[in-house]
Amino acid sequence: MARTLAIWRGSGTAVTASLMAVGLALGTVPQAAWAQSQPSADQRLQSIERQLRALQRAVFPGGDQRFFEAEIAAQPADSAAPSANAPTPGALTGVLDRLEAIELQLARMTEATEINQNALRQMETRLATLEQRAATASAAPALSNPPAPAAGAVAGAVTAPAASTPPPAAAAPPAAAPAPSAERLARVQAVLKPATADPGEDEYVYGFRLWEAQLYPEAQQQLALFLERYPNHPRVTYGRNLLGRAYLDAGDPRRAATFFFENYQANKQAARAPDSLLFLAESMIALNDTNRACIALAEFGETYPALATGRLAQQYDAARGRVRCQ
Repeated sequence: MARTLAIWRGSGTAVTASLMAVGLALGTVPQAAWAQSQPSADQRLQSIERQLRALQRAVFPGGDQRFFEAEIAAQPADSAAPSANAPTPGALTGVLDRLEAIELQLARMTEATEINQNALRQMETRLATLEQRAATASAAPALSNPPAPAAGAVAGAVTAPAASTPPPAAAAPPAAAPAPSAERLARVQAVLKPATADPGEDEYVYGFRLWEAQLYPEAQQQLALFLERYPNHPRVTYGRNLLGRAYLDAGDPRRAATFFFENYQANKQAARAPDSLLFLAESMIALNDTNRACIALAEFGETYPALATGRLAQQYDAARGRVRCQ
């Protein structure tokens, strides 16, 4: 027995405590040896509890009872030492209870941390969305610090109407739109709206068919409806570009430039972003804004060199032939 105890004493503190606990349960280890090992286990538990309390104060300052219980009360000093004649009642149970309490607090802190991280991610996503909307609403038509327009030139693609145009009188009711003629109604009714399993695709295709039939006001209304109802549809880049073309073909290059610029800025790698940049240059040419037209053409050639010599080469060369850029 003396040799066995000597081997146990040569092991680490954790092994000593574990083997003595088993020996105590089997009645083969003297109670005095268990009493000597118990303070070391208490010290380790107290150290863990102190670290946990420090972590609680760092993660939850103020000790909010919604997330963790009160700090673990220290065991009275006189109850830690077992009696010399009998084993300490509930010694192992007390240790296990304290460990269980620590595990429970760690689990609650982990859960609260995950909840906080998820809330932060949601706030960051909402903030990024709001910033993107604000940037889109206040975006200027200039592409990359463009020079000031020449005297008499249009200030930009996305600007308010000229100040010289008097606003309508506040008391005057808006003029009623003229009723469409029977011939135009027949043309609109002749354009069929598809009905497939993808309603967003159907709305876009219907707007495309109206534009193809040169029913530009109807196409503008339909495409705007598509963009409003399906802002995350894969056809959004097509819809904004086609909406700009519907205004450009209808003789409104200023309004068209707004949608071309927005489509290009939203995602420069989107399918119709290069087309929108090139049509933006054409809108500036129509507005006699040579400076901005040249900026758009230069950025198109730099950003999309493959398209400038490929799919959009003819349109690109035609636009460059209409202006003289420095």
